[in-house]
Amino acid sequence: MELLGIGSRIKHPSYGVGVVIRLHKRIYDVCFIEGGIKPVSKDFAVEIIEKVESEYSVTFSEAEDALIKILREWSDVTEVVPLGDRWKNGLMILRPGDKTLKEKEVEIEVFFHKIVMLRDRLRVMEQKINAHKVLTDEDKIDLQQYITRIYGSLTTFNVLFKHKFDQFEGEKTN
Repeated sequence: MELLGIGSRIKHPSYGVGVVIRLHKRIYDVCFIEGGIKPVSKDFAVEIIEKVESEYSVTFSEAEDALIKILREWSDVTEVVPLGDRWKNGLMILRPGDKTLKEKEVEIEVFFHKIVMLRDRLRVMEQKINAHKVLTDEDKIDLQQYITRIYGSLTTFNVLFKHKFDQFEGEKTN
C-alpha cells in the first residue's frame, strides 16, 4: 500500500469503506462505516478511494470533523442522539377533541427516535441534492430552501433533545 495520510478514504475487502484516522509506524487506524475502528497494516492491499498526502498533519478534532462529514455523506446510518433526561420513560398522550374517540398513548422514546430518523433522512436528502449531477445550482438552492423551512417547522421538537447541537435549526434571521 502506498503511504496514506489522515483523512484518506479506502475500501477494505472485509471491512468495506473507511477513513484513515491515525498513523503508526507499521499500521493505520481506520474507522470503517460498518466495522468501527480497525488496525490495517501499511503493506495490506486495499483500494484507495481518495488519498491524502501523509505530510499533511491534521489535529484529532479536524480528523473527527472530517470523519463525521464523510459518514453523514456516504451512509444512511442513524447516529445515537440522546433524549433529554426529563423525558426518559415519559408518555405522550394524544387526546382527540371528539370525546367519543379513544386517546392514543405513545412512549416518548419511540416518538423521539422517529424524529431523529426524520432529521437524519433530511440530512441524507440534503447531501444527495448537493451532489446531484443534473440539478442546476438554482434548483439545488431552491430545494435547500425547502429543507431549511422543514427544519424550521421541526424546531418545536427541540425541547426533546438533550444537547443543543443536536437540535433543528431553521432559517437564520439577521
